Amino acid sequence: MTRRLLVIGLDCASPKLLYEEFREELPTLEMLTSDGLKAELISSHPPITIPAWSVMVTGKTPGELGLYGFRHRKPGMYNDFYIANSHSVREPTVWNFLGRRGLKTIVVGVPPSYPPKPLRGIMISCFITPGPESRYTFPPTLKREIESRFGKYIFDVVYRSEDRDRIIREVWAMTKQHFQVLRYLASTYKWDFFMFVEIGMDRIHHAFWGYMDKEHHKYIPGNKYENVIKEYYKLVDREIAELLKIIPKDTVIITVSDHGAKRMKGAFAVNQWLAEKGYLKIIDKDVKPGTELKDVKIDWSKTIAWGWGGYYARIFLNVKEREPHGVIDPREYEEYRDMLAEDLKKIEGPNGEKWDTKVYKPEEIYPVVNGDPPDLMVYFDDLYWRSAGTLGWSSNYLKENDRGPDDAVHDWRGVFSIYDPEGTIRFHKKIFRIEEVKDIIVEVMDVGK
Repeated sequence: MTRRLLVIGLDCASPKLLYEEFREELPTLEMLTSDGLKAELISSHPPITIPAWSVMVTGKTPGELGLYGFRHRKPGMYNDFYIANSHSVREPTVWNFLGRRGLKTIVVGVPPSYPPKPLRGIMISCFITPGPESRYTFPPTLKREIESRFGKYIFDVVYRSEDRDRIIREVWAMTKQHFQVLRYLASTYKWDFFMFVEIGMDRIHHAFWGYMDKEHHKYIPGNKYENVIKEYYKLVDREIAELLKIIPKDTVIITVSDHGAKRMKGAFAVNQWLAEKGYLKIIDKDVKPGTELKDVKIDWSKTIAWGWGGYYARIFLNVKEREPHGVIDPREYEEYRDMLAEDLKKIEGPNGEKWDTKVYKPEEIYPVVNGDPPDLMVYFDDLYWRSAGTLGWSSNYLKENDRGPDDAVHDWRGVFSIYDPEGTIRFHKKIFRIEEVKDIIVEVMDVGK
């Protein structure tokens, strides 16, 4: 008989916090991550929510999936983009695989699951859902059932805001509602595999990391928000404890995150730098701080490259026959790409300090490159500095995210643990790649057959 498996997805959960700093105050997570296998998870390239969870549940790389972030550039367009959603994931997920074997699944909040696709079981979509007015459940009738008991479902909160007290109220309310729904589903429906992702941890990290981390440039000792992140971890720990009360005692439990978190040192204005180096030709002379590239006059006939902001920089080259006003001869594409990559690697910090910047061609890190990849992928100072795509700043080095208040960036290392109350599962590795998780789930579901 197949054992049940519960996957607890904690978006952005940090191994340093969960395994070390907060360990003694998290009795439930301590049990789940100490009594079984405890390891670290190496996230995807890039370590961003949308591709990372998709990699985890399909076992495919972002290149194979064609997922390089939330936004993707439309081919041949300078500023037009499309948003990734569930239809962007064309590879079978772990619940598709288990469903074909006749196993029933509950999936809640696993990105990107909007719009929800049919499965052998039930689904509530994730944080990219436009709102509770959308069709966000499978089957569709589940929406009415959920809202009649728990009110309108909360998918996300506005977390890039100066109103930190509101963020706390809303993240706490969202998380509590999510776990109420999880407990209801777990006790009402038959299931073999149950996977959920709580996005609140990611939001709390981004909004409050600078109040907690003593190395952060924003940190002030004794500030009123110093323990918000710890208190949120404790809230999640209590909510998981309540969920486990209604989970069958022999259930195998995996606790996992898609990536970790660390302090953000600042944002680097990549398009301003490209303009200074002559790669990007801006016609406007007076650009207001924070102006989007699409709102600036560009001489594309003299532009070699432009970039996108985000946790990493996506760089696009202006290639003849590919872009409307391309200037790079396709035969010289690699020469230009290599030259730009070398220049990007030479970028130093605001005080001349050396950065640990990595620049990749997509084909260097993926076995297959599908979809609409950038020409170069840039991780400034090992992700400590995010990329700012906006223009008009007095300096290329911004102390704040150009998209609004944000204290944290994503880290390569996430959490991964397996708790087996029967002690039959054995793994010896201490580090797992995120691509391995799907096969581990399938292997675990075979235990006891």
